[in-house]
Amino acid sequence: MVKQFYRLLIRWFIASLGLFIVINFLNPGISSRGRLLDIIVAGLILAIINAVIKPILVILFLPAILFTLGLFMVIINGLTVYLASELYPPLHINSFWTAIFAGIIIGLLNYLFSAILEERYI
Repeated sequence: MVKQFYRLLIRWFIASLGLFIVINFLNPGISSRGRLLDIIVAGLILAIINAVIKPILVILFLPAILFTLGLFMVIINGLTVYLASELYPPLHINSFWTAIFAGIIIGLLNYLFSAILEERYI
């Protein structure tokens, strides 16, 4: 139970860091009210969505994922980012393509940091 809590904290940190990078990189496409607290809360919402809803989406879209050899995961990452923006209004995304690009960046960060941090600390 403690390991799962630490994993959620790591994923929360990674999602918040990814959102911070994406908001500063894609300034016209994705924005928050400019407060760090908004990014942290949006990161928490995104981490919870990734922990609860994303596995359900992966199971539902498993044929598409297998048919595209995993490339459909980019769309699922974009869906999770877009859902987080719909659930938390201070995080505003202009288009679904921006959400997909943000999902790519956050997914890459999640992959890199999870491989490093979870291997060492959890």
